[in-house]
Amino acid sequence: MAAVTPEVLTSTHVEKMKKKKLPKRYWEETEKTDQSQRRPEEEQGKAGQNQNKSTVKEKSLKRKNGESLEKKDPFPGEAPIPQKQLQKFQRGKKCKVPAGARERLKEAIAISEAMSEHAQKQAARYDLLLPEDAGFLEGDEDEDTNTISQADIADAVDITSGSKYFNLHLSQFGPYRLDYSRTGRNLLVGGKKGHVACIDWQTKDLKCEMNVMETVNDVKWLHTEAMFAVAQKRWLYIYDSKGVELHCVKKFNDVLRMQFLPYHFLLATASATGFLQYLDVSIGKEVAAICTKMGRLDVMAQNPHNAVIHLGHPNGTVSLWSPNQKESLVKMLCHRGAVRSLAVDKTGTYMVTSGLDRKLKVYDIRAFKPLHSCFLPAGASCLSLSQRGLLSAATGEIVQVYQNVLGSNPVSKPYMAHRLRGQIWGLAYCPFEDVLGIGHGEGFTSMIVPGAGEPNFDALDTNPYRSHKQRQEWEVKALLEKVQPELIGLDPGQLSKVDQASFEQRHKEQIEALGFDPLAKDKFKPKTKKKGRSSAGAIEKRKRKVAHEDQRDEIRQSVQERTEREKELKEKSNEKKLGNKSTLDRFRK
Repeated sequence: MAAVTPEVLTSTHVEKMKKKKLPKRYWEETEKTDQSQRRPEEEQGKAGQNQNKSTVKEKSLKRKNGESLEKKDPFPGEAPIPQKQLQKFQRGKKCKVPAGARERLKEAIAISEAMSEHAQKQAARYDLLLPEDAGFLEGDEDEDTNTISQADIADAVDITSGSKYFNLHLSQFGPYRLDYSRTGRNLLVGGKKGHVACIDWQTKDLKCEMNVMETVNDVKWLHTEAMFAVAQKRWLYIYDSKGVELHCVKKFNDVLRMQFLPYHFLLATASATGFLQYLDVSIGKEVAAICTKMGRLDVMAQNPHNAVIHLGHPNGTVSLWSPNQKESLVKMLCHRGAVRSLAVDKTGTYMVTSGLDRKLKVYDIRAFKPLHSCFLPAGASCLSLSQRGLLSAATGEIVQVYQNVLGSNPVSKPYMAHRLRGQIWGLAYCPFEDVLGIGHGEGFTSMIVPGAGEPNFDALDTNPYRSHKQRQEWEVKALLEKVQPELIGLDPGQLSKVDQASFEQRHKEQIEALGFDPLAKDKFKPKTKKKGRSSAGAIEKRKRKVAHEDQRDEIRQSVQERTEREKELKEKSNEKKLGNKSTLDRFRK
């Protein structure tokens, strides 16, 4: 056999396993050039490579010691929120903790304040996700926007926006009053001579149409698009969206104006006999009937902020009403003549009134003082405020829209104007749309007003695109969250405040209500004892021992307080004496 050569032995499979190299980490330099592609310049820079090796060793040592090698975030934490954006979602002033409050109350106030602050910050952050912005109308140089006609606006905008300007010629049963649903999708019109119709005005789909063969004074949507109320000549009727009569409420007679409070499910009505009545739509009962003693009530508006009803009267006053009181909350003298129309903005801060004295006045409801007024040559018969604060005033056959009216700025020239054929009888802005609905003697007109509607909507409250199933779910939730009519008042924030009335005041009110003092101690009645110990003399002795116990306790407390004060005064005087002495006083004679 041939001898095995050493070369063959080296190629056997029993050779030593070479140590595996550890995988390179992301902080180590993995890019190495091949020796074949090296340039002479790279060979000269070996010193730089040695430095790189030392940095790699330092990094590995840092990793062994537990130091992190990740890059620090230059902007740690959440992004800061601008102060102006936070003020936009501010929820009133912070609640102060009353003196002497218990720990449980302090914890509850702290938790509620933390939750409100968190909600404010979240709302301010998510405001960036609302890209929609309000529109506006801008004319050319030396051109007034009130000279631009509706036909020119409809031609300039896109097809869907242009279709929002239309006319319904209904000269036979006019003049018309109107109302938009809270979602802004449906329109309800009612003619003076009995014609009632509800329409999906965007698709022009007619849902129902009928003639009640009786005078119609007002129409109003209820909590959903499935029900609406009609104030007819004698009584109040409620119909569904198909025109089927659901109820005839005979307690509500001669109704002239109506307002629906959506969060309370209350339908407020003002009648020709001077009565203000509230109907709870959820249970079908009359909540309150108030005799105002102010004559015919044909001017009515509601404050969306606190659900207080505003009524205008022929003597020039405006009164504010709540179903909890038989008397008016506030009575204001606004005009020298009768009040013709009222409007309150959505924040509940400003009220706009017009009267027979042909003046238009803006009031601050918080102080109940007029901010400014202006003179209109023909006077305003109808007023309406949009979600963005635009004011529309109807004077005869002309509708004028004013901008920047609310606040301290005086009323200037109109922002837009439009002339119609018949006498105007009703005005209403469509929610979440730049549309003004006008009811007049010749029918109905939908007018485009850029910048009138709120561009972003709350889908949990009023969703214009909700389905039938979503509407049903919303109705159930709204009924569960219904606000009771007892909570209606001028200051809705008063509910979240702590009652700081003194114990003595509440105790006095309790005595007046009950007729006796529930905390008063019963008189001492000695027990009967045997073996002659319950004789008349013994009973009197026991009574004398117990008598004047309260006075004795008060005397003891006063004596203890007096002794404590004397001790404190002595200690203070001793401290003063010691404080005045110095180390050199011992050497003095």
